[in-house]
Amino acid sequence: MKVPLITMNDGHQIPAIGLGTYQIRGGAGLDQVLTAIQDGYRLLDTSTNYDSEGIVGEAIRRSGIPRSEFFVTTKLPGKYHHYEDALMMIQESLFRMGLDYFDLYLIHWPLPKRGLYVEAWQALVTAQKMGLIRSIGVSNFEPEHLDKIIEKTGMTPAVNQIEIHPYWVQERMVRANEQRGIVSEAWSPLGRGSDALKESVIVELAEKYDKTPAQIILRWHGQRGIIPIPKSRNLQHQRENLAIDDFELSQTEIERINLLEKPDGRIDGQDPNEYEEFE
Repeated sequence: MKVPLITMNDGHQIPAIGLGTYQIRGGAGLDQVLTAIQDGYRLLDTSTNYDSEGIVGEAIRRSGIPRSEFFVTTKLPGKYHHYEDALMMIQESLFRMGLDYFDLYLIHWPLPKRGLYVEAWQALVTAQKMGLIRSIGVSNFEPEHLDKIIEKTGMTPAVNQIEIHPYWVQERMVRANEQRGIVSEAWSPLGRGSDALKESVIVELAEKYDKTPAQIILRWHGQRGIIPIPKSRNLQHQRENLAIDDFELSQTEIERINLLEKPDGRIDGQDPNEYEEFE
């Protein structure tokens, strides 16, 4: 299945949906990533913290598909925010995955209490100049964090990957990213283990469009200009998650889903201004 592409602010293109690999590990995880590739996934999202970089790299090699057809993303752990540490970790991740470059590399969390994210961002800028990374971005950055790295380096992230799902709609951050020319990606786009899939408005729209509740939510993301990164170990769910381009929600329907937002809707209460990645 062919996935549409979105052009980022650096001219590179990114698939409009990807496969998340959080908690996908080991031999079983390798098989799950391989089946996803066979079904058409090309954006593969991993992280050093997920302990899945190795299997993603191995799945790419075993797939028989040229490396150039993949869009591989991984992320910098918080303990490596110092400039030299970040440069070394980028190289280490490339060796772990058996790759020559990353399509996208993100700072996983800003960790503003440590105050090193500008230094980490400078390392990503350097790694991009070295040819180790094609596009550079961030994850879980708030507007003030974005503005600081842009002001200090003159480089705007291509992507900001943030928590977005029906219980945490993130209209403020999606707009903030848009205003800066940054693509929004959604981690846990279905609301990890949440009840969003059972909400009456989601179920009603699924029946109306003859789609699954997950497909309704993923389409809601896409129509808001957001790239969802759903994780699934289930072959059928992987296929269904890709099949979201043959229907369209109305603006009213999108707004009805937006109304599911909760004041405490974050999955684990991870506030980017407070969250400490290594605690």
